[in-house]
Amino acid sequence: MTSLPTFSIVIPTYRRPERLADCLQSLAALDYPRDRFEVIVVDDGSGTPLVPRSTPLDLTVMTQPHAGPAAARNSGAARARGDYLAFTDDDCMAETGWLRGLAAHLAEAPDHAIGGRTVNALPENPYSSATQLLLDFLSEWSNRSRRGAFFASNNLAVPTGLFRARGGFHAGFPLAAGEDREFCDRWARLGGRLTYAPDAVIRHGHPLTFRGYWRQHVNYGRGALRFHRLRTRAAGGRRTGTPLSFYLRLVTYPLTRAAGTRRLSLTALLALAQIATAAGYWREGRRR
Repeated sequence: MTSLPTFSIVIPTYRRPERLADCLQSLAALDYPRDRFEVIVVDDGSGTPLVPRSTPLDLTVMTQPHAGPAAARNSGAARARGDYLAFTDDDCMAETGWLRGLAAHLAEAPDHAIGGRTVNALPENPYSSATQLLLDFLSEWSNRSRRGAFFASNNLAVPTGLFRARGGFHAGFPLAAGEDREFCDRWARLGGRLTYAPDAVIRHGHPLTFRGYWRQHVNYGRGALRFHRLRTRAAGGRRTGTPLSFYLRLVTYPLTRAAGTRRLSLTALLALAQIATAAGYWREGRRR
């Protein structure tokens, strides 16, 4: 019987100790041999208490000056001992079969990047629901396009050696916005393959208010500009525009995915998200 692969679970964190504690608790309940995975938490300059005093996990806690989640993930990956890196975030909770789901797909495609399925853990929060719908749409659109798949960095597994050889996450993304799109785009451009693992489930529990929702999507716009500039540079200056159909399908996406009266409210929130994204895109362009 082939032994299960070893994983290094890397978690960047910044000023969310309570949510991080919930994340670690879910990892302690994983249905995976305890000696086949380690957990590396990277405190991105928050200076707050990070972990419970006692934990059954093989846990390493690192600290770095505040530089953003992309740089924090790279710091954790540099210390990893596992065959594969499994990335998630401090506001996420893993289902018990998460690592087994990733391992099953890696057995078939050991050199692929594997993206699991992320579900919204706060369905009663309309802003969290709208954000998850946006990410679901972006993933589906990318999977259908010739540009290759897109997987969010809160549920992503990659071979450790290939991650390091291909440069990891681009540290020029100081926000949690755009760094995963750039990584997946570059991974595919360098010949890497991406495989979806629907049975590797992460629950994302990021509570949002109206203000937080607006700020998050402004940041997405800022990250999108950085991503587009890097992709244009990699293409030798050739720009690849986004068709109008992308935005039309995005705004109407909740009409086919949401139920009942929430369809219209979520459609309105996705339209608002695009306004915020445009504002962030413009702001980043002015700043740079």
